[in-house]
Amino acid sequence: MKPLFRFATLALALVVVALVSALTAMRFAIHGQEVRVPAVVGLSPSDAERAVAGLGLQLEVERQYYSPTIPEGRIMTQMPLPGTKVRRGWQLRVAQSMGPQRVSIPDVTKESERAAELNISRRGVEVASVAEIQLPGMPADQVLAQSPPAYASQVAAPKTSLLVTATPSAPAFVMPNFVGQPLGTVSRTLQDSGFKLGTVSMAPAPANTPANSATPSTAPPAQMPPAPEQPSPASVIVTQWPPAGQKVLVGAVVNFEVK
Repeated sequence: MKPLFRFATLALALVVVALVSALTAMRFAIHGQEVRVPAVVGLSPSDAERAVAGLGLQLEVERQYYSPTIPEGRIMTQMPLPGTKVRRGWQLRVAQSMGPQRVSIPDVTKESERAAELNISRRGVEVASVAEIQLPGMPADQVLAQSPPAYASQVAAPKTSLLVTATPSAPAFVMPNFVGQPLGTVSRTLQDSGFKLGTVSMAPAPANTPANSATPSTAPPAQMPPAPEQPSPASVIVTQWPPAGQKVLVGAVVNFEVK
């Protein structure tokens, strides 16, 4: 019994040693690939790229900003910060200085969106984003506000965002149930509510099957079929489209089948 217990203890000890060795080797392998991010602020992109290339890092210039202190063409910010430990192959994102502000933000309020974009681009400024807002009583497609405001100084970048008025959406309604109502009453209701009366057709009459079929000798003489009925204000609605409960906009066309 003792030799078996001693063998099990030795095997367990060997497994623990193997796990510790594997974890230690993995830790050394991971940390052996780590490097510290150098400081590249103030360098040119080419000098910064050479500085990080030797550490196995990559450099990407993501944005450009105005800066009254950093000369034009130099790096003004970096991420990750200097001294941060990262793995080889990591990407170092930087922003490049455009020097002091050299453009003036024009006043484009009350202009159309297209005219504002042309005016802005002629000044060497870009449109960063355009947001729309619906305002009752305001004409559509008109610049209501801009950011940065006109003639702003010490802006971060040659970009401006616009707030433009949009065409108000047509009001929506839930289609009521007109089945069982007279066509004339419903037509006036639709007209007063801003809807349009579309196609009105007669519902097919139910087929009448006689109880006892007449023999050829006693069949009544053939008669001309009656003229088809036409819808009238007194006709009763049996089906409608759009159906009741469906969301519709003002000016929608409503079709009926009557009897």
